[in-house]
Amino acid sequence: MDYHKDRFLDYSLMIYKNNHLFALLPANKKNSEIFSHEGLSYGGLLLKKKTEFDDVLECFKALLKFLSEQSFAKLHLKIIPKIYNELPSDEIDYLLFIVKAQISRRDLTATINNLKKVDDLSSNRKRGLKKAIKNNLVVKEVSDFKEFWNSILIPNLGLKYKTKPVHSVEEIVALKNKFSKNIRQFNVYKEKDIVAGVTIFETKHVAHAQYISANEKKQELGSLDLVFNVLINDVFKGKRYFDFGISNENQGLNINSGLLSWKMSFGAQPIVHDHYIIDTKNYSLLESVLI
Repeated sequence: MDYHKDRFLDYSLMIYKNNHLFALLPANKKNSEIFSHEGLSYGGLLLKKKTEFDDVLECFKALLKFLSEQSFAKLHLKIIPKIYNELPSDEIDYLLFIVKAQISRRDLTATINNLKKVDDLSSNRKRGLKKAIKNNLVVKEVSDFKEFWNSILIPNLGLKYKTKPVHSVEEIVALKNKFSKNIRQFNVYKEKDIVAGVTIFETKHVAHAQYISANEKKQELGSLDLVFNVLINDVFKGKRYFDFGISNENQGLNINSGLLSWKMSFGAQPIVHDHYIIDTKNYSLLESVLI
């Protein structure tokens, strides 16, 4: 998170049990409130692999009590989508119910379960793949992000949405240098010209498409159909999940229907990414859970 530390007032916390690290909360602060770190796509309370429910309960209670005693009235908590969990782990979901947490936002991300895929590609995706083959397009993994950022991604976001990528090219390069095995760039070329690209954030069980963009001839060339066919069925076929990311706008209240439909045409299905607001004073409600 260091590369954008100037944008947030960091308030990340570590919770210990018997002098051993038990949990982490990447976080930042705004006035009298704490937020799951807003510089991370997926925040939340990170627990060690082997935990007992009693310990998670005490951890969450200690966290809320500490924040309350430090005069932070609210905790805004992002729940890590379950596809990223190493093991089944819904303890926090239950404890959120006990402390009367309120859902503040719910996004939909489109995900392919590689262990149990649904129907094959839609007819549109099959036609697009045939176009890509006919146009002799080639997918290459590259180490240089500048070509995709400067030739495809930045121009597209500026033209369509009047915005810029969350990461500058310098920031994504810095991240790549720190996490060389987790951030990968795949470009699509027609002869020597780049026509599309996808930036992948890779974890143990999930390949997440962080950035997806193509030039104005994507429908004619089938460039995105080709690159996702390669990524899903070849490069990342061993992952449990392939995640296309969210299709929400307006703080989760609206869905870009065209974008979601396009992602689902590859066989992806919607899963939720929830955000909660917690009154930290409600830590006391956790004291009578166990009987």
